[in-house]
Parts: sequence; C-alpha cells; structure tokens
Amino acid sequence: MGSPLDRELEAEVARLTALGLARDATLPFTIAGVDLGSNDYLGLARHPRVVEAAREAAARSGAGGRAARLLRGGSPECAAAEEALASWLGAEAALLFPSGYQANLGLVGALVGPGDVVLSDRLVHASLIDAARLSRARVLVHAHGDLDELARALERVRGARRRLVLCEAIFSMDGDAAPLEALQELCARHDAWLVVDEAHSLGLVGPGGRGSACALAARAESRVAARVVTGGKALGVGGAFVVGSRALRALLVNRARSFLFTTAVAPAVAGALVAALEACARADEGRARALALARTLAQRLGLPAPAGAIVPVPAGTPERALELTRSLAARGLWVPAVRPPTVPEHGSRLRVVCHAFNQESELDELARALQRAAPPAPAPARVESEPPGRPLFVTGTDTGVGKTVVSALLLRAALRRGRAAYWKPVQTGDEDDGATVAALAEAPAHARLPNAWRFPLATSPHEAAAAAGQTLEPETIARGLTGLLRTLRGTELVVELAGGLLVPYRAEPTLVTQLDWLAELRPPLVLVARAGLGTLNHTLLSLEALRARHLEPRALFLVGPLHPSNRATLAAVAGVARVYELPPLEPLSTAALDAWLAATPLDEVFAP
Repeated sequence: MGSPLDRELEAEVARLTALGLARDATLPFTIAGVDLGSNDYLGLARHPRVVEAAREAAARSGAGGRAARLLRGGSPECAAAEEALASWLGAEAALLFPSGYQANLGLVGALVGPGDVVLSDRLVHASLIDAARLSRARVLVHAHGDLDELARALERVRGARRRLVLCEAIFSMDGDAAPLEALQELCARHDAWLVVDEAHSLGLVGPGGRGSACALAARAESRVAARVVTGGKALGVGGAFVVGSRALRALLVNRARSFLFTTAVAPAVAGALVAALEACARADEGRARALALARTLAQRLGLPAPAGAIVPVPAGTPERALELTRSLAARGLWVPAVRPPTVPEHGSRLRVVCHAFNQESELDELARALQRAAPPAPAPARVESEPPGRPLFVTGTDTGVGKTVVSALLLRAALRRGRAAYWKPVQTGDEDDGATVAALAEAPAHARLPNAWRFPLATSPHEAAAAAGQTLEPETIARGLTGLLRTLRGTELVVELAGGLLVPYRAEPTLVTQLDWLAELRPPLVLVARAGLGTLNHTLLSLEALRARHLEPRALFLVGPLHPSNRATLAAVAGVARVYELPPLEPLSTAALDAWLAATPLDEVFAP
C-alpha cells in the first residue's frame, strides 16, 4: 500500500502523467536508432583516443577523486585538463568542477551576495537560475533577448555593489545566440560584468571552435567576468570548467561551495578531457558539418537558421511532442520531446541536434517525416480595413488611489485622438466607476462598456464573487477582452482594474491574481499611486512585482496633494519613463481634466 507520503507522491506523478509531463523514471541510457538528440556534437564520447585516455588515467591515478581538491583529492589529470583548456582558449586560468550545474552554482555564489544584483535572461539554464536564487543577491529577470528591459534594469540598480549579467552563448532549448556584443556594451556602460555559459557553443562556433565569447573575452576592455565550459557536450566527456583570470580562480578555490565541498573529478574523466580538448581543436571539418546539417534542416522545415547545432521544432502541446517523438522512433530516429518545465508553458517542442556523425540521408528522412506529420495550414485570416483595438490598462498600488480619475483622464485624452472606450472587467460594491468615468470624460454612451462581472459586496473580487455564488475565471475575461478588441477596431480601450495588482481573482484551488492575468496578456499599462506618505514603499514594491513578470509601465501617476520629495525620489529611482502628478481637481469636472491635459499632453502614453 505504501505510506501516506508515498500515496501523495504517486498522486503527484499521476497528475503529471495526465498532463503529458511525466518523465520515464527508469531513465533508459541507450539511444535506439539514429542519434538526433544527444549533445555529443562531434562524436567525441566514443573517439578511440578519448576512451583510451580515460583508461590510461584510471590505471595511472586510480578510479576515484578520493576527496575534495583542498583535501588533496583529485589527480594530476585535473590540473592538466585545466591547463590545456586555459591554453587553448587564451585565458589565464581555469578550474574544473564535477558538472556544469556545480560550476554555475559555485561561480555565481562566489561572485555575488547580499548587496549585489544578478540580471538574468528568462531562458537561461536551470543551473544559472538556481545559482542566482541561492546567491542571496537581488535577482532581476528580463524577457528573452530584451536588451531594452535589461538596460532599464541596469539603470535602476546602479547603486548596487556589483552587477552580474547571466546569459548562454547559445541557448540550450531555443538554439539562438545571445547578442554578446550588445551585452558587452551594456555592461561597459553600466559597470556590470558578464557571465557566459558556453555549454552549446564551445567546439562548434567561434575561432577554431573556441566558443562565441572567445574573441570578446580576449579584449583589454572586456566585461566578461567568466565563461563556463562544459565537458559533456562537444567534448563528449563530463565535468565543467570556469574560465577566466587567475584572480577569479583564486576566489573560486576559496569561496565556490560546490567546488569546496565535493569530491574531485575522477582521473578518468579529467584524462579523457585532455584528449578531448586535443581532438576538439582539430575538429574543424566535424563542426562545419554539424552546423551545415542544422542549417539545412531548419531551412527544409521553414524554421529560423540556428546559431549552433540545435534545431527546435515547435510541437504546441506536450501530448503532440510525445506523439511526434514516438512516430519518429518507429522510423529509427531518436529525437527527444522537450516539455514544461524544461521549456515555458505552450513551448513544447522536439529538440533536434545535428552531429558531425549524422548522414544527410538521416536528416532527409527526419525532414520528410516531420513535414508529413505537420498539421494542415490554417485558412488565411480575413483582412480587415482597420487594426484591432488597442488596450491601455490602468493598474494601481492599492484601492482608492485614484485609478478611476486617471481612467477618466486617459479616456478624455483618447477621445481627443479618435475613437475610444472604457471597460472595467470586474466591479464590486455599489459604486459605478463606469458612470463616473463616462461623465467626467463626456464619453458617448457606446464608449462605456458593461462589466464582465459585477458583484454587490464591496470587497476583494474573489470574495465578492464567492458571496454571489460565482467564481471569477481570468480566461473568460481574457476572451472577453479579445472579442472587444476585435470588435472595436481602431479604438483606444482604457481598461481599469479593481484594487491593487495582487488582489485575488481566485483563491482556490490555486491563487490567481490580477497580476497573473496581466503577466499572461503583457498589455501596455500605467501605474497609479498615492502622492503622499507611504507611496515610496507601495510604489516600488508594485514596480518590482510588475518587472518580475516583464511588465513595464508606460507612466506613473501620483494622485493627491503634491508631495515634491516623493515625486523627486520616484523620478530618480523608479525607472519609469514618465512620472505625472495629478493634484486634487476642485471641482472634479470635465473642464478640470481639460485644463490638466492642456498642460500635460498624454500622446506618448498611447503611442503603439
């Protein structure tokens, strides 16, 4: 029967299975058929000289690492591998870790801590994500490849002791390249440092296969603090190196916990790495072949050209990805399905890897099979004479901060620009914010849209819905918004939310907040806050919550009696492009809105 805990664990696995997300717990280690999925890009895992070097090292220095390096564990082969890699890459030093995961954990944790900031691309490897979290530094995550969001974040944290930017040279699941030159420029401008994970680039790209960041790291003005080179990808062995300066290596030996408190790499692995580095340096033909096969396959499938040898093939759902993997396996082609949480929701795919040992005929067979399995092309969309409506969300730090007055102001400004409408999806209590906004903006009747939900209890949306015997479903609101934008073509739609960002729409079975919904939609938005006492904390917390979900407000409105100090502080540290003050309008009227707008045009807030 098992213990109560075992039954809970079995239920969790059953849920994963029902979602198509369960993994095979038997962990099969053989590849049946043609290998189009492993990371052994150059085929060095079975290279005769690499295998023989492992045997020789084991015979010479023993089977195990025996202890941590600082306790005299390891072997001469560890030092030889470090020296060989540093020499090949033109670096001062390298340090060998048992795995890439441990290398990233040790490196980031040694470089940053409390008082520092880590800035990370959203799609970096899990080891870098965990390293950032465990470092105890402040962590800011930006959307994949979004240099503008990264630049804004760097500007906001200019007071930190150290700023560390994390990226992969070639991203392991998407196969695209990091914009290293642009990252170098941003780091130089903001006095930040760059960590580049070269797991999927070393051996394939860069001068002589030395990796994407090789030339960049060699510059006198380089902002590359370290490169992480894994031994289990193109090198075909295992372990991983942190490559950088002698000062960095000395710091890691003293502070990298995943190096200090683990047994040294076995001599056979280190010895094999030395031989693999020699073979990799001479593998120009092999790397050229792997890259050419990947480019040809992507072209055949109508996919973007890959930066390396990884070709991700979108599958839509986890079930579809598994179905494709099984159908290809039946043809003797092994291509792994990649599903959440390895990739984001709705990002399930096949991860095709091209190797130097693959044959063109194998890739032809794969391309034909995938083309036959592709779903029929959707019917062409009907061309409309006008674009869909454009939403502008009005969010707040709390309830009662002035969102309704700001919504009226924005609607009045939008009506001056052309067609405009106002919508409050969820209204609680007896107040009718739509009537207030429409009256102040002097909007026509058709510009005031009905609420998706209206509840009599003046409380949080989830509690008001429960009191009315209903459940708020964000998906329903999202569908309503999509329908409105499709219907209101060429219209600016001002959308006012209820209460603060984190008010719940639903509390059970899982918590869903307004901010969760916004994170799915990623619409343009403005943030409304009080002008007076307490606003610094509430506003900065709200901005941090928005940015953690890659949402950047177009403007910040401070509502209430003017508070010059708060305004100056937020203008200096909030990092919002536009900060507006809206003092009490006495009387609150259309004429008062017009007078404010005459002095403060809002066209930039509505810009596409």
